[in-house]
Amino acid sequence: MGGTDAALAAGEPVTEEQTKIISASLLQAGGTVFPIGNDNAAYARYFTGQSFLFPMANDTVSVSNVTFAPSCINNWHTHSGSCQVLVGVSGRGYYQIWGQDPVEMKAGESVTIPEGTKHWHGAAGNSWFQHLSIMSKGAGTTWLEPVDQNVYSQLK
Repeated sequence: MGGTDAALAAGEPVTEEQTKIISASLLQAGGTVFPIGNDNAAYARYFTGQSFLFPMANDTVSVSNVTFAPSCINNWHTHSGSCQVLVGVSGRGYYQIWGQDPVEMKAGESVTIPEGTKHWHGAAGNSWFQHLSIMSKGAGTTWLEPVDQNVYSQLK
């Protein structure tokens, strides 16, 4: 991303120039409606690549726009105290519920992951991906093992 990797890895706010670069990449994947936010450094150890987080609401419902760089996915995880609704915003990605096949997600598609269900989600290997994450305020996340990269790399 034009020499910005070190700044992003340090968890610094995304600069205007970095936002332009990422937005241009997202435009090729269908555009973006919501802000990219800042580097998701607090949760980086649970993601395979670069991700960004833009919290949008946190009253009784927590809503965040999550932006995944190509090939970035999160670890298997569960949520307590809430289901999780994922709404595709831009690009192309996947989600998978434990014991089921991965499912492709595109802009305008949504899925509700039931509370306590082991799952993962993130970008396709060749596309930026944004989704809204919607949960009840105060819901918890239990992070688990990474997704098997051999399985993920077979997704198209």
